Amino acid sequence: MKQKPVIEMQNIGKGFPGVVALNAVSIECYSGEIHALVGENGAGKSTLIKILSGVIQPDSGRITLDGEAVSFKHPLESLNAGISVIYQEFSLLPDRSVAQNIFLGRELTHRGILQNAQMNAQTRKILDMFVGGKKIDPETPLSSLDVASQQMVEIAKAISLNSKVLVMDEPTAALNEAECQELFESVEMLRDRGTAIIYITHRMREVTRLADKVTVLKDGEIAARFNSMPAPEDIVRAMVGRDITQFYAPFASPEEISQQVLCVKGGANASIHNINFSLHAGEILGIAGIQGAGRNALAMAIFGHIPFTQGEVTLLGNKVHLTNPRQAIAAGIGLLPGDRKSEGLTLKQSIRDNAMLSSRALAGIFSSHKANKYIDLAGIDLLLDKMEVKAPSYDYEIQNLSGGNQQKAIVARALSLNPKVLIFIEPTRGIDVNTKASIYQLMRDLARKGTGIIMISSDLPEVVGVSDRVLVMHEGTIAAEFSSGAQEADIMLAATGEMGAVA
Repeated sequence: MKQKPVIEMQNIGKGFPGVVALNAVSIECYSGEIHALVGENGAGKSTLIKILSGVIQPDSGRITLDGEAVSFKHPLESLNAGISVIYQEFSLLPDRSVAQNIFLGRELTHRGILQNAQMNAQTRKILDMFVGGKKIDPETPLSSLDVASQQMVEIAKAISLNSKVLVMDEPTAALNEAECQELFESVEMLRDRGTAIIYITHRMREVTRLADKVTVLKDGEIAARFNSMPAPEDIVRAMVGRDITQFYAPFASPEEISQQVLCVKGGANASIHNINFSLHAGEILGIAGIQGAGRNALAMAIFGHIPFTQGEVTLLGNKVHLTNPRQAIAAGIGLLPGDRKSEGLTLKQSIRDNAMLSSRALAGIFSSHKANKYIDLAGIDLLLDKMEVKAPSYDYEIQNLSGGNQQKAIVARALSLNPKVLIFIEPTRGIDVNTKASIYQLMRDLARKGTGIIMISSDLPEVVGVSDRVLVMHEGTIAAEFSSGAQEADIMLAATGEMGAVA
């Protein structure tokens, strides 16, 4: 007798005013299977998962769980039926302990008294199933954990619920290489235990590493189905209609790299030490390293947010001492933060207002009304046009845009100040492959016009594919330097302290 899928969504349709989000979309997932769901931002993946989890209701179609028709009117109904969704933005409470988060809403009590010891013991048992979970203390506050550990808590919570179906939305978006490997092992363990896993990602190597089958969504419809693992270029071609080899722009030629724009000698503060490097106009300098190695701390020091307390910084041949971001912006340094929503956007404001934030801060203008008088609105709109930000109008609230379009708006903000140095932190996190290609091309175009680009990324293929040079950080200092075309394995050896010499 043929096995039935654990979860099946048949001919799902959903429309919003002026938009058909899903049109007759059908997917299924079996016990002990990882089904990758891929597609560009706006392809319909999020809408499909929101329907599965009971957040929104479909206009048409049918959902079956273990062969029985189901209809979820509320996320709690979906959760109680055995469907857990781990979103890219965690649904955890930072001020509560790990165990309290795992048992949130279903706390163990006896005669009205919380049984913390019992919850801690059960949490310990679940966490011990994972290599990465063994280091997590059930009693520690969630806010003290790094992103990778918080991801592990989300997975442990799903296990504690005995979930039949686990949906993971871009689970590696904020993880470094070593943490990704731990996550992959955990996902494979869950698959081997019989969990049906729907895995949403933009990273092709994750698809090829994990997936048993692949469904590609495009414009709300099924663009392709692969019941066995295809070549990555076949998946990408179904998503965007072009070959994967076109994603990375060519490296800079020696003639395109000109004068030094930034130089740091002996830079140090509480998080980093003995920092020595230079950046030239026309080049993209990649910075790699595991989480906590000092990559972001270096960016924050250059940008004046957490300044260098020792050493010398030279910008365009002049010594500078930058003690806050406004000084850095005025000096010609721009920065695109890694976490768009918490660090780079005012979500309730318009796209145009977000694009003007740096200009307003530099001018000391914090009123949108005054900014309209003193800032070149036509120029801002032209930049947004150039970045091809897709929206009904630039008065539209930026929280309603896809991650890729939000990123483009932040880039437009940085470009409005004509920076000489532009720092990208995780430039393509949570962005589809087509938009990634446009971001890579934009970075290369900016470099060719004389901007010095620093790119900090946890995605090793991205670092290797984009960077003209790569600096690798380990324990707060620069451990190695590689020229273009470096091998991922060599970068990882340097990042983990196994390679001390500069290549």
